Amino acid sequence: MTVIVLTNCPAGLRGFLTRWLLEISPGVFIGNPSARIRDALWSEVHAYADQGRALLAHTTNTEQGFTFRTHDHSWHPVDIEGLTLIRRPKDRPTVSAKPPTPGWSTASKRRRFGH
Repeated sequence: MTVIVLTNCPAGLRGFLTRWLLEISPGVFIGNPSARIRDALWSEVHAYADQGRALLAHTTNTEQGFTFRTHDHSWHPVDIEGLTLIRRPKDRPTVSAKPPTPGWSTASKRRRFGH
């Protein structure tokens, strides 16, 4: 089983993938092509995705039973002791330019008087 998910990719690429896979939702393709066809489809996705993102997941003979590949995602697959996990980027903390202004709320009083 093979699943390809496209985000923000050209319509021509989606049309190309419908020759081999079934589009079950916009940008989500599923099918059971051979490994050679799957790799050829993935190389076409790499070539024509432009600024879009793509994800390929397919069954394989591993502990998890599947593997996946990504193209231009901020989340990256990482192999940890034989398991493929996703590494998400750290969220950047929002830095306030100025401290909160003192007010009359209970929280403000606690901050000012250290209760």
